[in-house]
Amino acid sequence: MSRIAFIGLGNMGSPMAHNLLKAGHELVVFDLVPAAVKGLTDAGAQGATSARECVAEAEVVVSMLPASRHVEGLYLGEEGLLAALPSGTLVIECSTISPESARKVAAAAREAGIRMIDAPVSGGTGGAVAGTLTFIVGGQGDDVDAARPILENMGRNIFHAGSSGAGQVAKICNNMLLGILMAGTSEALALGVANGLDPKVLSDIIAKSSGRNWATELYNPWPGVMPDVPASKEYAGGFGVDLMLKDLGLAAEAALHSSSSTPLGELARNLYSLHSANGNGRLDFSSIVKLYEKKS
Repeated sequence: MSRIAFIGLGNMGSPMAHNLLKAGHELVVFDLVPAAVKGLTDAGAQGATSARECVAEAEVVVSMLPASRHVEGLYLGEEGLLAALPSGTLVIECSTISPESARKVAAAAREAGIRMIDAPVSGGTGGAVAGTLTFIVGGQGDDVDAARPILENMGRNIFHAGSSGAGQVAKICNNMLLGILMAGTSEALALGVANGLDPKVLSDIIAKSSGRNWATELYNPWPGVMPDVPASKEYAGGFGVDLMLKDLGLAAEAALHSSSSTPLGELARNLYSLHSANGNGRLDFSSIVKLYEKKS
């Protein structure tokens, strides 16, 4: 078993860290929210009061942070972790960030003799808790192989997408499609309900028809259709609207960088932007269905 430093204990990071503990690893954790750290120390992890303290003597560092600026701030510069980590340390960066940021940090890590992969995840909070996440990895093959046993303690599927930054490109493409699918599923369900259909019956029909998708089968946006999903918990927890909006923004940046056309991605970004502006930014992204609800 390894001594692992885990930084970032949000809705995704916390259950991922718990699964590393269950696998028998020695775990040191840090988050800016003390209550998040306590949740892990109560389960047997060692808490740290700073990121530098967290990584002291760590063989592996795992980070799960909100955005590119947080990742660059954590690792780069004189006060960044790359200056504190010994050569040969393996860094598994699980945040969803811009490919350019991932490549920038990875290049700095290589110069410092540190092995680093970008390994953003798919599968939501349910997958994080169950340990069934999909890891979409960018980096050198031998570094990916070294990380695989750690990733397997947190996920079920591990894909090596290519060199540094490739994991982020693949994740951005996936989440752009997810945002489009959730908005489309919400629109279809709202139309059916407005015309007298039971949302559960309609969802069952779609799940066995040509419109079937992940949202209808595993993460239904209509309240009460599925237990234990955010829609049935007043859209609490899960993957926030503002995080989806961030990822759709990353997709727009990638499209601009590569001169690609993403009209549906842009439409989804506008819808989530409107939804966030209406005060829903902290709700789960499936709450986009509120945009389509028929007003009485």
